Amino acid sequence: MATDTLKNDRGASGAPAGGSALRRILLDNGALTALVVLLVAMSLLSGDFLTTQNLLNVGVQAAVTAILAFGVTFVIVSAGIDLSVGSVAALSATVLAWTATSEGVPVWLAVILAVATGAACGLVNGALVSYGKLPPFIATLAMLSIGRGLSLVISQGSPIAFPESVSGLGDTLGGWLPVPVLVMIAMGLLTALILGRTYIGRSMYAIGGNEEAARLSGLRVKRQKLVIYALSGLFAAVAGVVLASRLASAQPQAAQGYELDAIAAVVIGGASLAGGVGKASGTLIGALILAVLRNGLNLLSVSAFWQQVVIGVVIALAVLLDTLRRRAGATGGGAAAAGTGSSGGKKKGAAKFAVAAAIVAAVVGAVSLLNPGPSSTNTRIGMSLSTLNNPFFVQMKEGAQAEAEAAGIDLTVTDAQNDASQQANQLQNFTSSGVKSVIVNPVDSDAVGPAVRGANKADIPVIAADRGVNKAETTALVASDNVAGGRLAAKTLAEKLGGKGRIVILQGTAGTSASRERGAGFAEGLKAYPGIQVLAKQPADFDRTKGLDVMTNLLQANPGINGVFAENDEMALGAVKALGSKAGSSVSVVGFDGTPDGLKAVEAGTLYASIAQQPAELGKIAVQNAVRAAQGKSVESMVKVPVKVVTRENVADFS
Repeated sequence: MATDTLKNDRGASGAPAGGSALRRILLDNGALTALVVLLVAMSLLSGDFLTTQNLLNVGVQAAVTAILAFGVTFVIVSAGIDLSVGSVAALSATVLAWTATSEGVPVWLAVILAVATGAACGLVNGALVSYGKLPPFIATLAMLSIGRGLSLVISQGSPIAFPESVSGLGDTLGGWLPVPVLVMIAMGLLTALILGRTYIGRSMYAIGGNEEAARLSGLRVKRQKLVIYALSGLFAAVAGVVLASRLASAQPQAAQGYELDAIAAVVIGGASLAGGVGKASGTLIGALILAVLRNGLNLLSVSAFWQQVVIGVVIALAVLLDTLRRRAGATGGGAAAAGTGSSGGKKKGAAKFAVAAAIVAAVVGAVSLLNPGPSSTNTRIGMSLSTLNNPFFVQMKEGAQAEAEAAGIDLTVTDAQNDASQQANQLQNFTSSGVKSVIVNPVDSDAVGPAVRGANKADIPVIAADRGVNKAETTALVASDNVAGGRLAAKTLAEKLGGKGRIVILQGTAGTSASRERGAGFAEGLKAYPGIQVLAKQPADFDRTKGLDVMTNLLQANPGINGVFAENDEMALGAVKALGSKAGSSVSVVGFDGTPDGLKAVEAGTLYASIAQQPAELGKIAVQNAVRAAQGKSVESMVKVPVKVVTRENVADFS
């Protein structure tokens, strides 16, 4: 009777009946289905998406996240979590660049040291979890901070040039096949091999399924966890080397937030946060989904802020799918488990994968035939700003958009969110989408070089705005005279202090030409005032909150400060907040940029002066030059936008 009932439910062959079978297939292949839907949707929405060059871009942009995610897969399958992979990636790349360039270590040995650094960080994580009894969340969160801190200590906060022999990992083979994609595939195959064919792989599933049962069955769980977390660290090191190779420099602040992308890719790919479930192919699909989303949304000119919303929704849906899958497994667990363990189950799984792959190929092929190809508009210009979390760059964007609208230009503005890797992706997307010229405001002058060289190869003129580009050709640099502005700031502050005083300097983001030039101009200007003593210089990354924190700390160590120079108004306003009633009375603060908030502070008297730039004018001039370059007209290689000193006496003229 029971047997007859089971047959009725599952069909004569014991397989799930029609509706149930379809439901199981959809649940088991949800990530692949989502990827197919995304490919179709993006192809229909953007004629620039489904081209060979852009699909290769998607692969390159998925590579670092995928490699990180492969390592995280081991941890999540064993019911753990690793929040440190982004910092470990940055630390490993920094170790490689530092040892190979500054210390003269042979490159091959530097690579080994970098990989060993990642594995060592993973071992520490594993030891803290296994023997220290720390929750994985806490242990890896601590390593996140340690890894980032060590990266900053080694590099002193500045990017380090990457060895040319290793930078080849960021290039292409034969001029078209990206090496990062090949590395991603190799690491994916290694992940699949470890999970499916090795003792440690089977141990991961056993520990994730039921750790206590695994221990009672004879597994040395503590030792296995050491290996699991070490593998995660090793994969993070490889990802860090690939990322630094793409940027031609080791960035101490690189890969921030990438640990969340890696975890998201694993979960989207079908792994369960409860452990015991996950595979390499699913993780790869998850990473590709994130890359396709970002690439497609870039091509569609969707705001970076909304991109974060969309990705968050995708992650939430992935977790919901995981919950539904586990519920389905609980209701039909016995029979499903039996089918999975049989050779017939494996054949059915392989057949489903082959059918799904054929469907993907058919869809991509059909849409490729119907795809109209890249747009031929003669007025398409791309603009990548380092961040829109700063009033200066918001004004630059507004000036550029106003000029583009007046001239009938199609301007796409993207926000790199102070991430050099994300900016490289955006420039690649612009290049493959056939824009006529590109405006770039670099996150880092060195790191943006390889992406700009890609535009150079495509004969797309590049206009640098506010900050220069190193090791690549730009048609023009439209910038304020930062060196002259720095000299003006030194003269203004020194004269306010009567030629004698004790001051501190808040520096901008390390590696940017704006910070270097303003700092150099200020130092040059101070030479005329030997009575001015510089007590400390500290970076606050052009950020108001960091300016507040850094200034608070400097006041503790240097109570006799009576002057502050901040390399932008945002840091100056943070310093004013830290100084409280001292600002404008016993301590004079000079900023740089002339932003609306900065001018208000000058008018109120809390900020003594600001070296005013004209960001809206800068954006306007950048667009004008980009249009001229796109039309093949001559453009001046250097366009200087003048700066002026704004004090309480003349602030009304600027407000």
